[in-house]
Amino acid sequence: MKILLAALVVAGAPALAIGQSDPASKPAKPAATKASDPKPAAKPRQPLARSAQKAVEEATPLDDDFDPKLSDTLLEVARQVYVGVMKCELGASVTVTPMRRPGMFMVATNKGQRFRMHPVESRTGAIRLEDTRRGALWIQLGNKSMLMSQRQGQRLADECQSPEQVTTAEYLKRNPMPSLLEPMPHRHGHGHGQMMHGDPAAAPAAPADAPAPAPAEATLPAAPPAAEAPAATPQN
Repeated sequence: MKILLAALVVAGAPALAIGQSDPASKPAKPAATKASDPKPAAKPRQPLARSAQKAVEEATPLDDDFDPKLSDTLLEVARQVYVGVMKCELGASVTVTPMRRPGMFMVATNKGQRFRMHPVESRTGAIRLEDTRRGALWIQLGNKSMLMSQRQGQRLADECQSPEQVTTAEYLKRNPMPSLLEPMPHRHGHGHGQMMHGDPAAAPAAPADAPAPAPAEATLPAAPPAAEAPAATPQN
């Protein structure tokens, strides 16, 4: 009997040990997630002056994609590229010719330089074409264009104009755009430091020789006549 009890104890010991070493697993707590703060809406950028656009585009490095896949947005930019022969300063000229592949252009100078270019995104709103293999870019503004070699660090052709750009340049000469640094012109009749319209203190003062306004007629009823004083009695 003792042998049988000992055998039962030995057989049940492993199961007891397993039950004690494997406690009921607790459900994992979900990771606390912080609510993301709403980001403020981006403020619209003010358009840069044409000279500033030119400087920014010159300093922007070229894209390194030799075989770009043009998006619908870039294809729309390509439709705005002026093509044909454009006269530049110092006797130079540039010819922009569309290629068979949509959005691609051949840009050639009268000095024999040729570049295979495509539109890229611009940070200033100017139209920008690049030849990433040869390190060249073509910047088209409203009134002029420029061909630059970033690899050589120099402009190959400047002040290039299509017929459309000539028209725009003449219009800007007749109607120059106001500078953001110039003060706003004062309105006629308002002195320097005049307060905003609608403020009582901003009303213009009457001229010194203006006649004084006539007093308004009294609308209150006339006062009753004063009571007569009693006759004085003679004193003894």
